[in-house]
Amino acid sequence: MTMGDQALNLHLSRDAVPLARVIAVTSGKGGVGKTNIAANLAICLAHLKERVLLLDADLSLGNVDLVMDIRNRYNISHVISGDKSMEDVIQCGPAGVRVICGGSGFDKLANISEDEQHRLLRHLSKLQQETDTIVVDTGAGISNSVVNFCLASDHVLVVATPEATAMTDAYGMIKVLVRKGYQGPISIVVNMADNLEEGKRAYARIAYAARRFLQKDLYFAAVLPKDELLCKAVRSRKPVILAYPRSRISSSLTLLASRLSEMHCANKTSHEGFFRKVIGWLS
Repeated sequence: MTMGDQALNLHLSRDAVPLARVIAVTSGKGGVGKTNIAANLAICLAHLKERVLLLDADLSLGNVDLVMDIRNRYNISHVISGDKSMEDVIQCGPAGVRVICGGSGFDKLANISEDEQHRLLRHLSKLQQETDTIVVDTGAGISNSVVNFCLASDHVLVVATPEATAMTDAYGMIKVLVRKGYQGPISIVVNMADNLEEGKRAYARIAYAARRFLQKDLYFAAVLPKDELLCKAVRSRKPVILAYPRSRISSSLTLLASRLSEMHCANKTSHEGFFRKVIGWLS
């Protein structure tokens, strides 16, 4: 260990404070509503008086800024380059949610220098000490970057729809996480369901396959109904939980946030911290 590493460890361990829990929202394929769920979930958690940070971790096609109606001039790649500070990059979103936007420059994380890694690590580790919950909107699929963000999280929400292809792809993501040794809870969110029964059947099929072939128990997180009001909210660039708070989809999202808040004590963030693990894997 170099003197720089020792100094960094001392900096991060001094006056140890509770670290934020990290919830990764992911999916085996695109088009299942993952980003809308992550953004609205972050707002719902903020309504429960939590300090929430929403991280757009889609390394090339981040669009949280569109869902949250944020005018995004900078993203985390500007922090890596040293052109901007973290304070310049963090945006203030609805309900006080702090947002770090992704973008086309985010893929530079895979090739940054040691000095750049340490700079970014200091910034992000401090954020984890100043926040109650970090919601990570990952990219879709099973690329290394997506899987690594999930492996570093305390809780993974896998989003699927009742369509057979979406359920198969969701199972594929779960299989990768299990085989890579993920120990935290994995919960299923079934989106775009015609009704509660259809959503529960989809969850049951995925859970049965995971239990039989992977020896992994999956948690039921939520069934989110098809709702035209969500489409209207997206077109108007407003989170549905704010645009239509009494809609069916908003009620379901609020229930999901409450369920996750109740589970908070079940899984604690490791002392190493989320961002330290992510940077270690990407280096």
